[in-house]
Amino acid sequence: MDRLRTAVVTGGGRGIGRAIAQALARTGAAVAVVARTSSELDETVRLVAAAGGSARAWVADVTDDTYVRQIVREIEQQIGPIDVLVNNAGVLGPIGPFASGALDDWMSALDVNLRGAVICTHAVASRMIDRRRGHIINVASGGGTVPITYFSSYVTGKTAVIRFTECVANELAPHRVFAFSMGPGTVRTAMSEHSLTSPEGQKWLPWFRRIFDEGLDLPPERAAGLVAQLASGGYDALSGCFMTPADDLDAMLRDAARIEREHLHSLRLQTLSAPPANVEAIRRVAEGR
Repeated sequence: MDRLRTAVVTGGGRGIGRAIAQALARTGAAVAVVARTSSELDETVRLVAAAGGSARAWVADVTDDTYVRQIVREIEQQIGPIDVLVNNAGVLGPIGPFASGALDDWMSALDVNLRGAVICTHAVASRMIDRRRGHIINVASGGGTVPITYFSSYVTGKTAVIRFTECVANELAPHRVFAFSMGPGTVRTAMSEHSLTSPEGQKWLPWFRRIFDEGLDLPPERAAGLVAQLASGGYDALSGCFMTPADDLDAMLRDAARIEREHLHSLRLQTLSAPPANVEAIRRVAEGR
């Protein structure tokens, strides 16, 4: 496994993103942290430097395609070619009934959670392809694998991120560029605090507090450690998979053939009956089998 050189972490100003930036810096990477709040970015850079690592900050909105491309050029000019992109920037979105909610708020959250990851990935993918080197890690959510009532914008965006990762991973693998999605688990962050304490969170997601009351939440360092593992190059055979900190990556690696054969760690629709023969045939053709 080669030493990491340059990593970009969006949403790196606090919480999970900050922990990821610190973890990647400990591996020897020079980290570019990207977020909208300069004071939070400055604190991340300070913490990385205090631990002996290297980090620099860029203030940006990940939904601004033109500016994202500009800062990617700046990062590569000032730090070096980007080896790792971690799409962590995200927002909670509206909590409550879809039908009576504000549609603009619903779409705005989808814009950050999905479109932001797509824009950042598009900005680095061709560069990674040209160098035949790169890892893209999309922070999704376990909520992207199950329907959560009254939380439809967030869940829809994260589900789309998981499927987007699967598609892109297939396209990038021949160029030795690898993509993964991961769910960090429930972490006590500003987003989760809003779900716990806001009137809408208490009304529509009352079950959410039990995760913390029963000690089922995770520290951000668990997710950060998973990202560092995926960025190491040691688990490239699992490209396209969705993982969580509960997964044993070494065990998954030993079972990589089964994971691919049975479409484990990926989004699939289960039905009472087998899929029609033509659907199965099309899938196999699309997968090159």
